[in-house]
Amino acid sequence: MTKHDKNLKGITRRDILVGSAVAGTGLVVGYSGLPLGSSIGARDALAAGTFNHQLFLTMDSSGTATVHITKAEIGQHIGTALAQAVAEELEVDWNDVRIDYPDSDPKWGLMITGGSWSVNWTFDRNSRIGASARIALIEAAAKMMGVPAAQCSASNSVVTDSVSGANRTYSEILSQTTIDRTFSEDEMKALTLKKFGEYKVVGKSIPALDIPDKLTGVARYGIDVFVPNMVYGQLITQPTRFGAVPLSADDSAAKSIDGYVGVKIIPGDLRGFNTGYVVAYGETYWAAEKAAAVIKVDWDKGPHANVSSEDMTQSSRDIIADDSKGFAWVIEGDTTTALKNADTIVEAEYQTSTGYHGMMEPMNMVAMETNGVWHLYTGTQWPSNMRDSAAAILEVDPKNVIVHQQYSGTGFGRRNEMDIAIVALAARAIGRPVKLCYTREQDIGFDYHQSQSVQRVKGSIKDGKINAMEHDVVTGWALERAAPGFMAESVDKKGKVDQFAVNGADHWYDIPNHYVRTANNYVIANASPSGFLRAVAPNWTWWANECFVDECAHKAGIDPLDMRLSMFNATGKNAGSAPNSIGGSHRLRNVLLIAAGKAGYGVKPMPENTAMGIAAVASQERGSPTWTAGIVEVHVDPNTGQPTVNKLTIAMDVGTAVNPDGVKAQIEGSSLYGLSRVLYEDITMKDGAIEQGNFDTWTPMRIDQAPDIDVTIVQNGHYPAGCGEPATTVVGPAVANAIFNATGARVRSWPITAEKVKAAMKGA
Repeated sequence: MTKHDKNLKGITRRDILVGSAVAGTGLVVGYSGLPLGSSIGARDALAAGTFNHQLFLTMDSSGTATVHITKAEIGQHIGTALAQAVAEELEVDWNDVRIDYPDSDPKWGLMITGGSWSVNWTFDRNSRIGASARIALIEAAAKMMGVPAAQCSASNSVVTDSVSGANRTYSEILSQTTIDRTFSEDEMKALTLKKFGEYKVVGKSIPALDIPDKLTGVARYGIDVFVPNMVYGQLITQPTRFGAVPLSADDSAAKSIDGYVGVKIIPGDLRGFNTGYVVAYGETYWAAEKAAAVIKVDWDKGPHANVSSEDMTQSSRDIIADDSKGFAWVIEGDTTTALKNADTIVEAEYQTSTGYHGMMEPMNMVAMETNGVWHLYTGTQWPSNMRDSAAAILEVDPKNVIVHQQYSGTGFGRRNEMDIAIVALAARAIGRPVKLCYTREQDIGFDYHQSQSVQRVKGSIKDGKINAMEHDVVTGWALERAAPGFMAESVDKKGKVDQFAVNGADHWYDIPNHYVRTANNYVIANASPSGFLRAVAPNWTWWANECFVDECAHKAGIDPLDMRLSMFNATGKNAGSAPNSIGGSHRLRNVLLIAAGKAGYGVKPMPENTAMGIAAVASQERGSPTWTAGIVEVHVDPNTGQPTVNKLTIAMDVGTAVNPDGVKAQIEGSSLYGLSRVLYEDITMKDGAIEQGNFDTWTPMRIDQAPDIDVTIVQNGHYPAGCGEPATTVVGPAVANAIFNATGARVRSWPITAEKVKAAMKGA
């Protein structure tokens, strides 16, 4: 999950076919459906129906190109960026480019969106797909004109003979002849792609292709779907987040409600989404909602009915105190000896709160069965898994489940969860299509929340530098529950670890003695199953890293900027490697200098009780970092302790920005998301249930609290990096560091409230 294979990993098992069955039917680009080396070509494969695995691109006889987007559209306009990569090498007129979001048929391959991976994983592949189609079109045009293909080139949907000046449009080629071209693995790898500086489409801020449909209302979100004979389902809320079992349901008070259809108890499903559901049905949403409010359910509250947030935190502390718990993630040098011989020891505990995704469109689905095939209409970040999960709980063959992908009203990682598939069970129980939408209260209460975390960091300063760092990271692991196959082997070979719960602790600073231990807190994982939230997990590891480096700098009497710069030496493991981390920590050093310069760090005069704080992160994983630096200017009211963020200055090295406006929007959005998370948001548990219910008790940042944002996008021609999440991780520690610089008060837990700041000021 952390590596990018520039040699087109995933296409290496089969030939790539570019072709059409008969003249006038256009062109298809994708895998061969036959074993590598088979002599059958594109034309025969299409005719035989064996050309059916992972179709990347189709063109019709008019020359219109449709790029098939297997990523979810959750507000990031990802389809446009992916289409730009194809169009750049295809040399197609951008006005002739379209995108679509196909269903979950296996022919589309793995369909998953998350981790800021979409462009990073597909840019090289999509570029080569475009190049292979262009070559096939040039060869076909050359044959039509009776000239060598080598003297022809394509531009703007036209193939031109450089000698005679004759040309053929893509439309003429595709409407008048067939194309039958096979590219082997070696040929695909050998294709010469454009370099940075040669692009005509990539690097341009082209308006997103999905905007017109969204503005006119043509775009259909999951919540918009209606099918014939559909009833509405409404969950009757469980009394605890996880583990409650419904024993009986009394619907006598619901029977007089106009449009009431009935109630069903859905036993605990096969994928462990929960231990039982109760669904009220109505011919209208309001009938189902009213019925759910009056139906009386007898619940067994389950084994986690007494768990509180305080229990979770204490359990994490107990794990940290027990050196036998957990697994090693980093072992470098000898931290024990270094700490014994240190000039100064710095030790601190850092906490982050439980996080709610806060999607604008809560989880929803329409499920229906027709002739033995289940049709699921929803917006999901992982259609492949949704198909398989629904098949598992229905106990049917996955080939009999189709997920019809819809637009999503944001995702932030929540739509990588499959629990909404229980709507299929609700439809089977009632024998009719069912539409079910979580209420806001249910969406908050039964989210797969980002786990709270507790971290202990201990380090030593020797000769003015950090020479040792021990870092314990304890959270609820999402990966062990949701996708255990992606867990990584621990460095001490004692077991598997959730790499997304500890990424970032293996930072890019040159500290010779470094030890990281990570552990799963099962009190959290069992009572409130953990999920992936925007920034995956490193917002807590970088929170500890960047606050701790600041604390060490102040302890040593060194400017925090200078200390960071002294540890970015780009040597050893921090030198980086191709293609994702070329340049290593020097690139992190560069964005930090840019952000500091743009913000006027150390130069700009600051009013009283106002200061800047800095942070530099390399989210996501070490194998696919995005180099990000943030400078935050904060004013603190000395009477109340209330922090006010005046300005965020963000510099991000993305290598190549495929669509700069899109990148900027992602950086701005993720910066504000991170700021909201660290200052305003908190989810707490009492008696096994989430205490917050709506936007009155879960209080994200409001628009009038948003600061000015200054974004610098650094492009240097390196391979594209993800931009949708990294800025969420840099804001939190920069805020805490700014508050310290303004007041001398150190706050080490989220959310950073006025009360915490005031208390820290009194103790400073």
